[in-house]
Amino acid sequence: MLTAKEKQVLRIIQGTLPLSKRPFASVAREAKVTEAEVIRITSDLLTRGLLRKFSAILRHQRAGWERNALVVWSAPGNLCEQAGKALAAFPEVTHCYERKPPFLGRYNLFTMVHLRDHHEDCFRKMAAASGLQDYLVLESVFEFKKTSMEYC
Repeated sequence: MLTAKEKQVLRIIQGTLPLSKRPFASVAREAKVTEAEVIRITSDLLTRGLLRKFSAILRHQRAGWERNALVVWSAPGNLCEQAGKALAAFPEVTHCYERKPPFLGRYNLFTMVHLRDHHEDCFRKMAAASGLQDYLVLESVFEFKKTSMEYC
């Protein structure tokens, strides 16, 4: 069960936080609690598993990334972890995870890749480093929605 203070803090932090040295101080003022309480409540909600994560949303086009693609790989079970680590080591990769069941029955390793230009050889280098040659590049063409989680 959430307390009234916890609900108030959640309502505020699920939105856009101010870009400042002490964003929790701004949250505290709005929630009419102390900055220490905001930090304690947020930490406690994470520990209790009531808040899954606390992170920034990158608006990749505004940050200068021209290309955004989900690259899906067919990784044999015995190579999945090793290949995943090789792919995750690329600075262009922001997410790398195994998916069960596999997409289209065979693509079980997913990477989100952000590029500043149209370097097709990046995918070939990733394939060589991971030892995986069967992959699909699913390029983002249009972003429909990008919002934070809403808890209450």
